[in-house]
Amino acid sequence: MSQVSVDISQILDAHYDAIFAFSVRALGCRQEAEDLTQDVCLSLSEKLPEFRGDAKVTSWLYRIVINAAHDRMRKQMRYARAGADWGSREIALKEDQQNLKEGQTFLREAMMRMDPSDRITLALVVTGGFSQAEVAEILDVAPGTVAWRMSEIKKNLASMACPQGEVA
Repeated sequence: MSQVSVDISQILDAHYDAIFAFSVRALGCRQEAEDLTQDVCLSLSEKLPEFRGDAKVTSWLYRIVINAAHDRMRKQMRYARAGADWGSREIALKEDQQNLKEGQTFLREAMMRMDPSDRITLALVVTGGFSQAEVAEILDVAPGTVAWRMSEIKKNLASMACPQGEVA
């Protein structure tokens, strides 16, 4: 058995319970502390050559545990933030989808109450994607007529969305 293995075994025999107890206090969760303690124990063979002997073994060992605990907590915070961000994005996306659906329902119902010429004008401009000049050409009316219709349609839609006395 090599000297490093013997030293690690001696360190673990003498300090395992203290490492675990400190890990529980540092993380506040027994399961996380078990994982942290295991990670620290596994890393000791890599870290032992770094021990210079200018501090007590316990001081050096606690520094390893503290650094590992900080790393674990930072990782958990990143995951928590990512999860929260994902949740916020999902909620916002659902709200946007709901608002879009409500807007489409409102527009469809409002269009059914419109004068046929206004409904056709709106359909060409909004859902057809045509410019007002193109709509004027399609309907064989003056461009000013399309502009006036769209202005009136917007006013009517606004009054349907917010009846008198209500604030938008």
